[in-house]
Amino acid sequence: MQTIILLILSNIFMTFAWYGHLKFREVALWQVILISWLIALPEYALQVPANRIGYQKFSAIQLKTMQEVISLIVFCGFSILYLHEKLRWNHLIAFVLIVIATFLVFKK
Repeated sequence: MQTIILLILSNIFMTFAWYGHLKFREVALWQVILISWLIALPEYALQVPANRIGYQKFSAIQLKTMQEVISLIVFCGFSILYLHEKLRWNHLIAFVLIVIATFLVFKK
């Protein structure tokens, strides 16, 4: 559970670092890059321990797959709540297929 919590937190930071600036088109690109790097720093401080701790129980492939699914879930929430974009039916089907792929990765 600790790994999943750290992955969720790291993905929240990284989503804001990568996409948070989209609402601020008037800010200079160099400033956006600098701010994004500052936001991404805590992401690394959470992601690295998540992988280190998680690798004791999960394979690297399982960790990466978990991270991708968590990233998509966090991004969907971010997209809806922060960017005010709507998810369409094809997005939801694509995400369901990714979740199915995740199930296969964890299948023994």
